[in-house]
Formats: sequence, structure tokens, C-alpha cells
Amino acid sequence: MTTPYLKERRAELLTDYRDGLLGDVMPFWLKHGVDREHGGILTSLGRKGELLDSDKSVWFQGRAGWTFGNLYNTVEKKPEWLEASLSCARFLRDKCADASGKLHFTVTREGKPLRMRRYVFSECFAAIGYGEAFRATGQVEWRDRSLAAYDTFLKFNREPGHIAPKVDPSTRPARGLSPLMMTLVTAQDMRESLGDVTVRGKSLTDWASIAIDDIRTYFVKPDLKVVMEMVGPKGEIYDHFDGRLLNPGHAIEAAWFILREARHRGDAAMAKLGLEMLDWMWERGWDKEHGGILYFTDLMGKPIQEYWHFMKFWWPHNEAIIATLMAHVHTGDAKYAEMHRQVHDWSYAHFPDREHGEWYGYLDRQGRPTTELKGNMWKGPFHMPRQKLVCWKLLEGKA
Repeated sequence: MTTPYLKERRAELLTDYRDGLLGDVMPFWLKHGVDREHGGILTSLGRKGELLDSDKSVWFQGRAGWTFGNLYNTVEKKPEWLEASLSCARFLRDKCADASGKLHFTVTREGKPLRMRRYVFSECFAAIGYGEAFRATGQVEWRDRSLAAYDTFLKFNREPGHIAPKVDPSTRPARGLSPLMMTLVTAQDMRESLGDVTVRGKSLTDWASIAIDDIRTYFVKPDLKVVMEMVGPKGEIYDHFDGRLLNPGHAIEAAWFILREARHRGDAAMAKLGLEMLDWMWERGWDKEHGGILYFTDLMGKPIQEYWHFMKFWWPHNEAIIATLMAHVHTGDAKYAEMHRQVHDWSYAHFPDREHGEWYGYLDRQGRPTTELKGNMWKGPFHMPRQKLVCWKLLEGKA
């Protein structure tokens, strides 16, 4: 679809998305992040790419493996991208699991275990990283490992008793949005690399449907025009700090996952759900005083206990840039063009490091960097390169 907004800004946006991805972000991580001694990727980097901590995020072995592999498979078959993707996949396979097969959260540079967390998101990122390795090489091992990782994630999240509850479920049982988002997007990414294969008796498309239905049933509240982050087992709202806490960027991310699935299926009702989620959480998350997406807000407008609630993190802005552009491309509605202009212009005015490349990750409410970090255990080559890649494809009519 060509709209006045897209026609007017196409060249500028392609410079930020395509050229920024290929000429800035990926060269930064290839140069500074890839561990050519022990394999995998290092993400705890300073402003100029200097190594600040050699411990490794297991999330990022899968995430970076997916990023490099997806670029190799969908953009250009550059040997350095394939090498980086397979290095991450091999490090995951050889170094990151405990005796039971569950993946750690952090390991040393050499791959010795450091921390195991109770949830299983490392498995989702491993699944998509392995999936791109299979798409690139055709080696069945990577397909099988992708399926096994997703199977483990589903087992832990769909069968009771595998994950220790965060709070005593006999007192306050709860369910969270994150596992459903991960069920959905992992199924989508695996479907692109493996096809619509079956895991635990259901196709990847089936798992996407289950996740969306659960999000709609339990977390989407049309009467309040909100997407909750945590609810009771039947969708009840708890009037406590955790129960009222909203993460607008997270819910906006879920919105574009749903829009993506709606575009894949041509499902108008599903698209309506994604658009409503975007509308509501934009209204609750956009900082009308200083611009940018607030990290946390409260359902009832009450004070929030998390002291960083007013900060501007890189990843919610990445997700909002995707969501608003996808919504505009899907509908042609000028409202979403204006939302995209706001979040794109604010983000690209404040996050990029014009001197040394890449983005700062953490800004104060006014948009000033609070640290020179370019990466840590949570920030690395994933959210921002994915944003640039998805938006580039949207502009080219390929997403």
C-alpha cells in the first residue's frame, strides 16, 4: 500500500531502517560482539564496543543466532552472517544446558553455568535461532533442536507443576502475558524457518491461535481499554501493585504479533484485536509531556513502586515503531501514520549514538542517556535490528 505518508517519508525511513541495519547495527555487533575464541556472542559492551563483562546471556545466543541467520536467509547470503549464526547455535548446543536439558540464563564466556532462572524463555530464543540455522544449512539436527526447544517451553508453560510460582498460588493465583506472547511469536518465527510443523500434537499455527485466544480472553479488557500484564486465573484484576502494573511497550509488542498473524491469515477480526490493543496501550503509554514510551504505568493512575517507571528503554520504542508502521500499512489510516511519525522521530532523535554507532539502551524521561552501555544481558542484536528489518520489509511490501 502506498499512502501520502509512506510516499513522503519512504527514502528517509529506508535510510534509517535498511541502511542503518546494514551499515551501522550489524557491523557493530559483528566487530565487537562475536566471540571468535569461544564461540557465541558477547553482549555486555560499552559505548565504543569495548567488552565490559565476559559472562554470556543465553537468551542472546538464540536471539543473535536468529538475527544473523534471518538476515542470511532473507536479505543476503553473507558468509559472515551465517558464521555468526552457527557460532551462536553451536554455543547453545554445546554449553548452555544443564543435565536435564533446560537452558541456563547466564554462563561464563567459556560456557560454564552461572544462573538458572525458573522460567524457560531461553528455550524460545534457542528454538528460533536453531530454526534459522536449519533454514540456512538444511541440516536436520538444527530442525530437531528447534522443535525440542519449543516442546520444552510448551511443557513448562502448559503443564502445571514445572515452573515454581512467583507467589503462593493458594493465596493469589495468577497468569502472565509474557508466556503467551512467547508462544505466539516463537510459533510465527519457527513457521517461517521450518514450515507449519507439529509440536506436542498441534501445528505452529494452532499454537499461535491458542496464544491469541488466551490473550483476548484473559488480558484484553475492552471495558477499561487496556491490556493487562498479570491477571488472576479467570482474568481477574488484582488491586495491588503487581496487579495494576501496565507495561505499554510489552502490550504494543503483543499487538503487532497479532497484527502479523492477522496479515498472514487475512483475518479481519484478529486485525481489529491487534489494532485495539495498540490504540489503548499507546494512549496509556505515550508520554504526552516529554514524548516517548513510558516503561510502566498504573491501571488506575496510582503511584508505581518500580522507580524506573518513567524511563525510556530502547525496546518498547522498537516495538512501537513496528506496530504503528504495520498498522498504517495494514489500514492506510492517517492516525497510525501520525503515531509512527511521533515514535520514530522521538526514538531516532534520542537513542542513536551518532559518533560510535548503535543505540543507547536507557534514557531518562527527557530522553537523555543514563548509561553509555550498548549491551548487557538484555540488550544486544535483537529488538533494534528486528525493528529495522521488519520496517524495511513493510516499506518494501514484503511483510
